[in-house]
Amino acid sequence: MNQRQFPFSVARIARRWRKLLDERLKDLGVTQARWSTMVALHRGGEGVTQRELAELMSIENPTLVRLLDNLESQQLIERRPCEQDRRARRLHLTDHGESFIKKLDDRAEGLREQLLSGISDDELATCLDVFERILANAEAASTDQQDLAATDEKK
Repeated sequence: MNQRQFPFSVARIARRWRKLLDERLKDLGVTQARWSTMVALHRGGEGVTQRELAELMSIENPTLVRLLDNLESQQLIERRPCEQDRRARRLHLTDHGESFIKKLDDRAEGLREQLLSGISDDELATCLDVFERILANAEAASTDQQDLAATDEKK
């Protein structure tokens, strides 16, 4: 029974996290899609290209372009020309964007503390280890599926 419940529990936790964080960020005027883009840009490093960020976020480039347009209009990011490829633009957080990330981190830290209350570091480490193993299994399953599809195309 636990195996059947697992994916639903993970999905519920993820939805609840996003909803609670959305509530805590409402006054900053950003949606979940926008703040998650900001986080991905921050984690991806200054100067990533739109294509690199789209891959990092596992979304299509046209979807990302709209999000970046909105973030740029809020003066949270800026696009700069890429010296190696004139067609590409590199993404950078503005000073306002850096300030936003600091506020987001502070509020997310408070939420994490609430949600992880009563859970030991050892329990959390075990949970994260299990998640990493599940992700590795998912990657293997994805590769297996791609191999099957390629084999079917050759027939």
